[in-house]
Amino acid sequence: MAETMAGWARTHSCGDLRLQDKGKEVLVCGWVQRQRDLGQLIFIDLRDRTGIVQLAFDDGGAKDAELFRKAFTARAEFVLAAKGIVREREAKNPDVPTGDIEIEVIELRVLAKSETPPFEIVEDSPVKEDLRLKYRYLDLRRSDMQAKIIGRHKIVKAARDYFDSHGFLEIETPNLIKSTPEGARDYLVPSRVFPGNFFALPQSPQLYKQLLMLSGFDRYMQIARCFRDEDLRADRQPEFTQIDLEMSFVEEEDVMAIGEGFIQHVYQTVLGIEIPTPFPRMTWHEAMRRFGSDKPDLRFGLELIDVSEALKGTEFRVFAGALAEGGSVRGINLKGLAGKLTRKEIDKLTEWIKAYGAKGIAWTRLADTGESSSFEKFLSAEEVQAVRQTMDAQPGDVLLLVASPKNKVVFDSLGALRCELAKRFGLIDDSKPNLLWVTDFPLFEYDEDEGRYVAMHHPFTAPRETDLPSLESDPETVCARAYDLVLNGNEIGGGSIRIHDPELQNRMFQALGFSQEQAEAQFGFLLEAFRFGAPPHGGMAFGLDRLVMLMLGGESIRDVIAFPKVASSGELMTSSPSQVDEKQLTELGIQIRPSSDS
Repeated sequence: MAETMAGWARTHSCGDLRLQDKGKEVLVCGWVQRQRDLGQLIFIDLRDRTGIVQLAFDDGGAKDAELFRKAFTARAEFVLAAKGIVREREAKNPDVPTGDIEIEVIELRVLAKSETPPFEIVEDSPVKEDLRLKYRYLDLRRSDMQAKIIGRHKIVKAARDYFDSHGFLEIETPNLIKSTPEGARDYLVPSRVFPGNFFALPQSPQLYKQLLMLSGFDRYMQIARCFRDEDLRADRQPEFTQIDLEMSFVEEEDVMAIGEGFIQHVYQTVLGIEIPTPFPRMTWHEAMRRFGSDKPDLRFGLELIDVSEALKGTEFRVFAGALAEGGSVRGINLKGLAGKLTRKEIDKLTEWIKAYGAKGIAWTRLADTGESSSFEKFLSAEEVQAVRQTMDAQPGDVLLLVASPKNKVVFDSLGALRCELAKRFGLIDDSKPNLLWVTDFPLFEYDEDEGRYVAMHHPFTAPRETDLPSLESDPETVCARAYDLVLNGNEIGGGSIRIHDPELQNRMFQALGFSQEQAEAQFGFLLEAFRFGAPPHGGMAFGLDRLVMLMLGGESIRDVIAFPKVASSGELMTSSPSQVDEKQLTELGIQIRPSSDS
């Protein structure tokens, strides 16, 4: 039967003891990392979230027989409480902070026994992630995982301290809200009290934080839980956390200055790294033109090069067809890498890039052993020369080109390709964080599936004032008063100045294809609120999970979330989602029908 802590109180954490504690009587608690039986002497490494300390048990004969027996039977992951005297170790261990001391145990309690765990609780465990997630409570005992969760706590605390010092109020907003049609799919919550009606879980606190500005709380922030029913990637989860903020009586510069100050503060506070401000800026159009991405990674070169003009009038069908339909031909020059990128590897990249919509890669290798190309034989000598000159081709270079009637395909493909190549060839400079503001986004983007324009950010983003005359007549030219913050090629935050004029908000809804009735049904409460004196306002939100991952060096946001979901949106540990009782469904007025693909 397990013993208890009755009459005992922990005096120290395992990782806190040092040589200056020599001679003290202490009581520590934790899990057995390992036990070493040397016959007349037993050592146990005891672990808690602060570190490891060595327990020492000497075989002192009959009076210590029970103590020695307990130590002898202790196994990995047993939970122990140990009382003893701190003494200096004979064989010191410089690899751990407590390596100069050990505890000579005088009394031991076995608080809980453990079966053999499905994997060893050690740093950088090579165990498959599915098994780690199934036994997440064991995975979280590993020191490297605990360091990330502790780091997350410190980042959240630094955020609260920073925004509090700048006059922000932390205000909670509802988790059961009205479903709206824009953006990703909502998670719906059926209402028992209102049969046939549903709440939605918030994709963000967007409308509520705008309403807080109308309520007179001119600086709001929240560590906000958000939910989106969308396909997952390594850096996405169906439920995630934002550091959300909104400000009244501001313009872009004011919000961006607060955002820069926050990043500067959190890096200095948590990691001791100084971040210079202001951050560099780049317009959306420049980012796409140069890097094929609205979140460009500037830690390496490999900029996109437009060779469309050099191929104007070409008879090569692949290039000519793309240009004739309003597309482009662009490429990347891998300077000096012809000896490292083989033809076979290029073929693999050609298949890889098809996931981004491209049909393939046209290439030229200017290797020392000779030149080869997949497309130059179809061009005239003048066209070959023009392409090489435009791309600054030199001996040893590799030219990789993508052509498509849709510029989005060209940008997406080459934007992803430059990042993949930089990883493969070690071109990324990790010496310091690289931060960038991307500004002047298009207000709209055309959704071919829906056959209409949709808001690139959300329908409450204000258009640039100089573009207002084109809102209805030429929507593709209208820029948003929006700004995204990029860290090492990852979007970590974004926001905008909001619409606060009800007339302009109605124009925005009409441009997005909403009828007056639809706008009133979905957003009537907001439009009504605007009629009672709305201050100019704007804000942004930081993706906490992604920020923590990048700051702490995680490979996936699953590493920095205590209990994450997998790509199917399920949780392996609790086997959720799961079916519910028929009684619960009846109370909610819900009947389950077989899916069309079952």
